[in-house]
Amino acid sequence: MSLKVYKTGQGYWTRVMSGLGFGLIVVIGAIWLWQELEVIRTDYRIYIQGGVALSLIAMFGYFIYRFVGSRPKSVDFLIATEGEMKKVNWPSRREVIGSTWIVICGLAILVGVIYLADNVFAWIATQTGVLEIGSAETGSNSQ
Repeated sequence: MSLKVYKTGQGYWTRVMSGLGFGLIVVIGAIWLWQELEVIRTDYRIYIQGGVALSLIAMFGYFIYRFVGSRPKSVDFLIATEGEMKKVNWPSRREVIGSTWIVICGLAILVGVIYLADNVFAWIATQTGVLEIGSAETGSNSQ
């Protein structure tokens, strides 16, 4: 059980951000567990809460270190992930804005079509007697 970091310097930011993300989840879990242990009625409650929370953080901290620092399989995956992200052709600001407007306009057209279809089907249902407009609004029951 050595604390040596596997492939030091490779995939640095992917490892750091993965570790911070996992660490944040663990700390939020420890805070939740601390609050859940408020029901303990003893003079040593705060020590129990602190001990359990710190034990959880230490235990999962070790697993996070193993995942992002010393386990070859997961470290190689994180290094490969960073390498692939560097190959991504990120769109320019202009392309993102243009694509966003296309999506907004497409959604507006889709909403209009669905609105018209709804009104047409409601009109047809009203004309055929399947739907009675006004009976639900006034609260009267025609039966």
